[in-house]
Amino acid sequence: MHRLAVATTALALIGGLTPPLAAATTAAVVRVTDFGADPTGRTDSAAAVRAAFRHAKGLGRPTRIVFGRGTFQLYPEQAELRELYVSNTVGADQRYRDKRIGLLVEDMREVTVDGGGAKLIFHGQQTAFAAIRSSRVTFTGFAFDYAAPKVVEATVTETGPGYRVLTVPPGSPYRVEGTHLTWLGETSPVTGQPYWSGQDKLQYTQAHDPAARRTFRLSNPLFRDVAKLTDLGGRRIRVDFTSTDRPTDTGLVYQMRLTDRTEPGALIWESRDVTVRRVNAHYLQSFGIVGQFSENITIDAVNFAPDPASGRTTSSFADHIQMSGVRGKVTITGNVFDGPHDDPINVHGTYLEVTAQPAPDTVRVDYKHNETAGFPQFHPGDEVQFTDKRTMRPLPGGPVKVRAVDGPTGRDHDKPLTTMTVTLDRPVPPGVVMAETVLENTTYTPAVTITGNVFRNVPTRGVLVTTPRPVLIAGNHFDGMTMASVYLSADAHQWYESGPVTDVTIHGNTFTRPANPAIFIEPTNRILDPANPVHRGITVTHNEFTIGDVSVLDAKSTGGLRFTGNSVRRLEPDAPPYATPLFRFHGSSGYRVAGNRIAPGLNPAVIAD
Repeated sequence: MHRLAVATTALALIGGLTPPLAAATTAAVVRVTDFGADPTGRTDSAAAVRAAFRHAKGLGRPTRIVFGRGTFQLYPEQAELRELYVSNTVGADQRYRDKRIGLLVEDMREVTVDGGGAKLIFHGQQTAFAAIRSSRVTFTGFAFDYAAPKVVEATVTETGPGYRVLTVPPGSPYRVEGTHLTWLGETSPVTGQPYWSGQDKLQYTQAHDPAARRTFRLSNPLFRDVAKLTDLGGRRIRVDFTSTDRPTDTGLVYQMRLTDRTEPGALIWESRDVTVRRVNAHYLQSFGIVGQFSENITIDAVNFAPDPASGRTTSSFADHIQMSGVRGKVTITGNVFDGPHDDPINVHGTYLEVTAQPAPDTVRVDYKHNETAGFPQFHPGDEVQFTDKRTMRPLPGGPVKVRAVDGPTGRDHDKPLTTMTVTLDRPVPPGVVMAETVLENTTYTPAVTITGNVFRNVPTRGVLVTTPRPVLIAGNHFDGMTMASVYLSADAHQWYESGPVTDVTIHGNTFTRPANPAIFIEPTNRILDPANPVHRGITVTHNEFTIGDVSVLDAKSTGGLRFTGNSVRRLEPDAPPYATPLFRFHGSSGYRVAGNRIAPGLNPAVIAD
């Protein structure tokens, strides 16, 4: 018989739209160990955890689902299974439509998943946790990792004439086969087969340099012109090459992976007032935490960093946080972002391309990027905006409202997954041109707060954000970013991530050792008109930049930008003067660069074209 402990707890109001609860609410406490979960880590706890979450759902009342101290193994075979389509992953690819989910909060309200200091070890390919069609949900108090990440690492521990010796951390099984290395993922205890496998350098590589404290993308030389492979034991592999040249990359960590983002690391979908707080996210399998058509999401005090005991340097297969079509507030505070394979934070909507007009008040729109498809983008009553791809400016007439939608549900494949028809509350505005106009849902755009975070060992950008609502990026530390620390786009060319910004404050941050412009503004408009820029209302104040010979700011199609009261120092004060202009503007107007403290030896020129 399962024991149900009932406690009285004060449930804090997470979001702003749910009416406040009474000061004290009786909450059920459901302990996963009462359903057979094994805190010793010797057996699979997936079935017991699934049963505990289902039981909690059936109670129909505020609930704390508690793990408690210990290590819990979670294999995918007994995890919940759902057909789902998730932004920025595998689009409509039917090979990956079914997702396994370790901890699933679904159709529930007022739920806290309380790890109580637990460590969760996920196996195979599965989403660690998800909140679907739920409200007032908190995930807190646990660490999680994957036994066999789909990012494999190899550290060059020895080099000589014509050879390297590689060391592989635990959790990455492999087999030497002639002149090739086969990565075996992890063997399923049910099928006896690897959950995934690949050969040699796989499909994508980046490298981490521990001495320089940098991570960057590069061409992988480890399995090029191989004459012989030898397994030396102890997870050490000798690679002999046809050339006698001595490699010069001793100490470099090569991080290799496949490219299919088969499932999100975590998912928040059609949910409201969801918080992830005080969690050690040591690795996110296949992708990051995705917030998708939800409202009010908080990520607070999460350590996105590999477990030091693992010997690994990678904390995510791709992004850490991806917010796609979220409204209300996105709050990202006090986190550490260390070692992803793509952007730590990306907040955006989605542009769908107009491809037909079957009626005066109706358009057909298509998903254009192969990694995003299959889920709804519009609901009756939503406001939407047509945008000209050539100028990235909204068409005259302002937003219109949606009256009806016919398209995918995000939960099945009964309808086409890459297209939908949208009926408006008025005729389609003049100026809509097939294949040159995109449609954006402006109702599902959030106010964004990103404060007090640390970004390091990032091969890409730090923060990408495009929303017309207020954005505050303050008190963060960006160190050694390979691309822009802050990137503002509005892209109807490649990723189709919307849209223009109108109120962005970048204040009190520290930018150290950027390899490219720290702040990069680059919408994808082909026609530049300084009198009608894409972005407006950007203020950069009281930040500290310590840089090499790179620009601080590079801005395209931006109006009224203010760069004031900042401090810019040289990374190498004793080096010859830097030549690169600190400021570049393209097709922009009304900007002001003034009152900054710029160290000697920098080029304070403002270049405009």
